[in-house]
Amino acid sequence: MSEQAGRHQGEETVRDEEAVSRFVERFAAELTEAGMQRMAARVFAALLSSDSGALTSAELSERLQISPAAISGAIRYLVQVNMVRREREPGTRRDRYRLYNELWYETLGSRDHMLTRWEDVLREGAKSLGPDTPAGARVAETVAFFEFMQGELARMLDRWREHRDKQLRGEA
Repeated sequence: MSEQAGRHQGEETVRDEEAVSRFVERFAAELTEAGMQRMAARVFAALLSSDSGALTSAELSERLQISPAAISGAIRYLVQVNMVRREREPGTRRDRYRLYNELWYETLGSRDHMLTRWEDVLREGAKSLGPDTPAGARVAETVAFFEFMQGELARMLDRWREHRDKQLRGEA
């Protein structure tokens, strides 16, 4: 007999696996719509919905009904964009894929490095194009935008940490 999501049976929460699956697919569709690769979005949503925040390739394959090759490609992407890390299961040759602690904080924080790299290249491009040309001015404005974003992102992440700490202390 299927239990409703969130109902308790003894000390364990029994989940409606169909509802969980619908959530994974719906959130993955939203991530895909925002530009993430489809399989990476599905793998990420499955990891996010797992209590441990970590699953093996076999567990992901079973949950998502996709091939190990599809999981491998998705994990490669997620590791590259710092959303997931690969760790070896103790005593085995199997990898376990784990979400970072403070996932969104870490993911957005890593974007800071990317913005710096883009700024450097764009700054060189603005010089090469010449500040008095339309293209040079456009590229210089892009540099200014990324500089602004970096400053705001750093302040926003600091505010998030303060907010989260208050929540953890029960003050929010």
